[in-house]
Amino acid sequence: MVEDQIFTGYVFQGSELTLTPAQLVLRDGLIAAIEEVTNAPNIWILPTFFNSHTHLGDTIAMDFLYKGSIADIVTPPHGLKHKILAVTPHNDLVSCMQASLNFMALSGTAGCADFREGGINGVSMLMDAASGSACKPVVFGRDGGEEIADGLGISSIRDVESVEQQIKNAKKKGKKIAIHAGEYDALDIDGALSYNPDLLIHCTHATDMQLRECADRGIPIAICARSNWVLSVTNSPHHPPIKRMIELGCKILLGTDNVMLIQPDMFREMEFIFNVYQIDPQLILQAAIAGSVHLATSQFIKRGAPARFICINAERANLKFTHDILTTIVKRVNPCDIAENILSLVRE
Repeated sequence: MVEDQIFTGYVFQGSELTLTPAQLVLRDGLIAAIEEVTNAPNIWILPTFFNSHTHLGDTIAMDFLYKGSIADIVTPPHGLKHKILAVTPHNDLVSCMQASLNFMALSGTAGCADFREGGINGVSMLMDAASGSACKPVVFGRDGGEEIADGLGISSIRDVESVEQQIKNAKKKGKKIAIHAGEYDALDIDGALSYNPDLLIHCTHATDMQLRECADRGIPIAICARSNWVLSVTNSPHHPPIKRMIELGCKILLGTDNVMLIQPDMFREMEFIFNVYQIDPQLILQAAIAGSVHLATSQFIKRGAPARFICINAERANLKFTHDILTTIVKRVNPCDIAENILSLVRE
């Protein structure tokens, strides 16, 4: 019989991330109990992250020197990244995706929502890469890959032929639908909404009317702020309109987008959004975790939930001098501060 494991510190509990001095009792890979204590060590225990938008295959083109518009770089089927993917050997693609999954696991990310090019073969490569990884991808396939994936990933309704039929077929088979929309203008958002997707990516230039519809229909939006700035589809804290999204009641999630351009590091993503968009740190941290609803179970810390959390040792370096733990986590903590990384006690 395996003995219980106990972790004690300041625990961010539940979806509200209520900070409580407590000990977590782990049993059979689950959180069996959360017991308040009077004296807790200066260890901050928070849920693992879920990266709500990645393109892991792009790891093979990391920091490739490129020129041109966003269409020249990422638009299928002739964008630069697609040309590189097309000539990369199978084993190299598996290896590069595995490396990015391992990086995410080491930096406290237990899952991601990945758009996978290459049809059935491309999705199979990602499944091979994810075998044994503590970071579990939810896969949105393309070009027929949705047949064996968790869902269908559409780059934009204006980029894809027969988009209506593809979505109809995917829904008939119970697949999730995720669509890029509003990345460099608002003109494809209404069309995307007409298909009632499970997830919209970007909405960088969404209007109030479009955001109200997302909020009213409960369609979450995965924002990728650093990517938007690097690709020059924004140079303003008004785009993506994160504050307006929050004011109108949208459910926002955080993603890092193309590994070709952006390291899939959720700490960096949170810091960027905090500094540029001046969003409440509690909302930022919630958005970095909440995409885990795409997995079998949420990653928020509560009794009976799978044991997936990270422990930050605040006694290292200067974190112990904080006056607000939540703000410090969002704007200062980095993967080097992780003292314990509990991602893989439960195998799904």
